[in-house]
Amino acid sequence: MRRLWLIFAQAVTVSVAVLFVLNTLKPEWLRNATPAAVVAILEAPAGGERAAAAGSYAPAAQQSMPAVVHVFTTKAGRSQRHPLFDDPLFRHFFGERPDNGPSQRESGLGSGVIVSPDGYVLTNNHVIETADEIEVALNDGRKFPAQLIGRDPETDLAVLRLEAGDTLPAITFSASESLSVGDVVLAIGNPFGVGQTVTMGIVSALGRSQLGINTFENYIQTDAAINPGNSGGALVDSAGHLVGINTAIYSRSGGSLGIGFAIPVSIARNVLEQIVARGEVVRGWVGVEIQDLTPELAESFGYADARGALIAGVLRGSPAERAGVRPGDVLIALDGKAVRDPRAMLDMVAAVPPGQEVVFRVRRGAQELELKVAVGRRPPPVATR
Repeated sequence: MRRLWLIFAQAVTVSVAVLFVLNTLKPEWLRNATPAAVVAILEAPAGGERAAAAGSYAPAAQQSMPAVVHVFTTKAGRSQRHPLFDDPLFRHFFGERPDNGPSQRESGLGSGVIVSPDGYVLTNNHVIETADEIEVALNDGRKFPAQLIGRDPETDLAVLRLEAGDTLPAITFSASESLSVGDVVLAIGNPFGVGQTVTMGIVSALGRSQLGINTFENYIQTDAAINPGNSGGALVDSAGHLVGINTAIYSRSGGSLGIGFAIPVSIARNVLEQIVARGEVVRGWVGVEIQDLTPELAESFGYADARGALIAGVLRGSPAERAGVRPGDVLIALDGKAVRDPRAMLDMVAAVPPGQEVVFRVRRGAQELELKVAVGRRPPPVATR
């Protein structure tokens, strides 16, 4: 009996020792010896397309994202002159130094939108304004040098051309008058150079003007986040159709504060077609300076209402002067269409082809006169840089 007990005790001791060694050196052997719990997970079929969730704007983003590109610009710069070179004592001991330091390259970035399969790209003029070289990167990673076809500083738009050698993904234009305040919009671009980004918001307002950004202003205001680098990118509706070109933000910090502005597709399309056709944008011009007719000004002129736009000045030798328009006249209609304010008058005249005659209906004192004005060609804006 004692012999059996010793054999049992030794067997137990050896078994415990073996378990200790296995648990120390190969613990996974012991874990795999017991069956693991199984979690029942439901998976979508391999290769199947996931349906967009209710309220998702993924289809709109996927439709328009391939047509939004990154625009990279470079220009020749010059290193800043050290202040010591302007110190008379330094120049006395070390002599004069040349003003032109070593040249360097300055880079910039923005966004653009492919608007035709044969390679035309819309972007902002301020993105490429001072560039010596322009490169465009597509969403699929391809890069192409871009040729500047033309630009329009007065709307801050420019047209580039890519020689890709094949058909490019082009965005679909929305109907010009299809947008309303409260509509959902997506802003697509390359903010801060982080890569293509989609932000969502609504149309906050339409027809924003008198912001001091450009000569011709008729902006879409949106709270979709627009940041530096988004300039020239697409503002699209919930169907993925282009409704505007992102161009400016109101910001005290340089980042988005929920007030962004986009050029409507109607203006962008007109500029695009003119630049592609003739390399520039041609607008009508009559040579007058106009301002709002406030109720106070109307009363001072003896008018019972403040309809129209006040002609504050007439340029000498201009079409308006030759037609007999005088400072102090109030323009109330152009070719029978009522003039509500100075912006409306500017847009109406700009839309008239140079050489065409229009009828100005003006108030002058107690009289209303009709003057025939031969519209001239708007002079190019004076360069400020």
